[in-house]
Amino acid sequence: MKIQLDQSLPEDIEKRSFEIIESELKTYIPEDIKPIVKRVIHTTADFSYAENMRFSPEALEAAVKAVKGGVNIFTDTNMALAGINKKALSVFGIEAKCFMSDEDVARAARENKTTRAAASVDKAAIEGKDFIYVVGNAPTALIRLYELITEEKIKPRLIVGAPVGFVNVVESKELIMSLNVPYIVCAGRKGGSNVAAAIVNAILYMAGGRKQNF
Repeated sequence: MKIQLDQSLPEDIEKRSFEIIESELKTYIPEDIKPIVKRVIHTTADFSYAENMRFSPEALEAAVKAVKGGVNIFTDTNMALAGINKKALSVFGIEAKCFMSDEDVARAARENKTTRAAASVDKAAIEGKDFIYVVGNAPTALIRLYELITEEKIKPRLIVGAPVGFVNVVESKELIMSLNVPYIVCAGRKGGSNVAAAIVNAILYMAGGRKQNF
């Protein structure tokens, strides 16, 4: 069997991919959030994200303002960290950080009998309260964020909640959506580090970190 392959350049393939996504979308998506939803679909090839993504009313404005204002990004996984576009970050002079592999985080998790994800949230809160928090794996990170916010110890500029799995995943997302903080959440069990990174990249591109390909 002979297969005809597309020999286009990467940027042309991406553009064509977004054209296909647009043509196959069956769900109405408001124009303001469409760049984020479409980039998640592009990353996952999963059109169900057109229906399960949740945005607080002020999320996009807060996200773009934070990025343009030089607010750094914290994530709970090195995989999400690797997926965030560093060139786009550099446009705004900001960093993305992950503390999960840090020795002090491992020690704090052992001493306090918590997960590393929760301990890394504590470290991020100490380093600077003015963060965008991006969670792509650990619901315990979202739960710890909820605790610190309700205790009025931090007030994140934005929370991206996209952990994936079965234990405490849905509940942790619902906790975040109950708060009066800007959020972008993948409701239900779906998500992952790749999804979290895709959301961040979409925000960076919307803020002007790179020309959109659609």
